Amino acid sequence: MRLRRACRKGGCVLSPSDARGLSDLRIVAGEPALLPVLAALHAAAFAGGEIWDEAALAALLGMDGVETLLAVTEERRALGFLMARAVYDEAELLTLGVEPEARRRGVARALVAGLAARLAARGVRRLFLEVASRNDAARRLYEAAGFQPCGMRRRYYADGDDALVLALDLRMVRS
Repeated sequence: MRLRRACRKGGCVLSPSDARGLSDLRIVAGEPALLPVLAALHAAAFAGGEIWDEAALAALLGMDGVETLLAVTEERRALGFLMARAVYDEAELLTLGVEPEARRRGVARALVAGLAARLAARGVRRLFLEVASRNDAARRLYEAAGFQPCGMRRRYYADGDDALVLALDLRMVRS
């Protein structure tokens, strides 16, 4: 996959053909100063669902092993982000959100590939996540990235939906 090979220390660059109309999308490390941006992105991405505010995101950022990646355009417009937490040789993708108007253009794929490459380079062996069983778009994204089902959490979400637990073997990812 070209994304994995394009990810280097300092960020990932996505070619225009990969980004489906986005030019020079960069995946960069997030930082606490960007909390208002992260909160706005989360609110836009999860409108109608459980939205994490600045305080919730700040609490996550303050935890050991938490990493935030942000997808930004050349014009410095933030289109999406993710947060993950690594402990020893395992990590969990905590949240991933993309602005609704930027969806289906490779932003989430670039974020996941960037995270996988960074974690693999640090020796993390497996990346886990939960995804709503009814979230077909997210399930397709993760399947295409190589995630495999490894469990289920019944009635995990507030709406009663089940969470599928997925895992990615990062030993197969080239950093």
